[in-house]
Amino acid sequence: MSGDPTRSDVSQLVVPVTEDDHRQGPDDAAVTLVEYGDYQCSHCGQASPLIKDVQEQFGDDLRFVFRNFPLTSIHKYAQHAAEAAEAAGAQGEEEFWSMHDLLYENQDALDDESLITYAEQLGLDPERFRSDFASHAFEDRIHEQFVGGARSGVNGTPTFYINGERYDGSWSPSPLSTAIQRVLSSSR
Repeated sequence: MSGDPTRSDVSQLVVPVTEDDHRQGPDDAAVTLVEYGDYQCSHCGQASPLIKDVQEQFGDDLRFVFRNFPLTSIHKYAQHAAEAAEAAGAQGEEEFWSMHDLLYENQDALDDESLITYAEQLGLDPERFRSDFASHAFEDRIHEQFVGGARSGVNGTPTFYINGERYDGSWSPSPLSTAIQRVLSSSR
């Protein structure tokens, strides 16, 4: 490998996790799991509850980070769903995660009207949400996450990184848990 972070064979997370990322779990956790995901991607939808299981299994030893990687060429609603999640996140980190979960639970209804309904269900400030959503206030943020993912070698979703190293194994609970446990054991 040439070390060129724009190459598609990069296996390192190029953009480090910062306080601007959406994250769950302690910042000083021994293991950080980063997902690049797309809210319309069926594989991401299948992985979402499995990630929750892994989070529960590792507790405070794991920090989970989600970054948007909408595959707009194949998923018509992915960009707007990401924008809805970010607009919710502008009202609080807990609101982001509530919208995140709702989007994955309702992948068959990600049109704009449904996204606004979800914001209402979550009790978000409706005027602020509609304004942020209508103005595409988070389009640049999503684009930056997408570019960072591409620079890190992401070419599909979901793509995971464990402590900055790309994880190419199965994202089902057992193999992913084993990989996280291996990293956790080596960090102690």
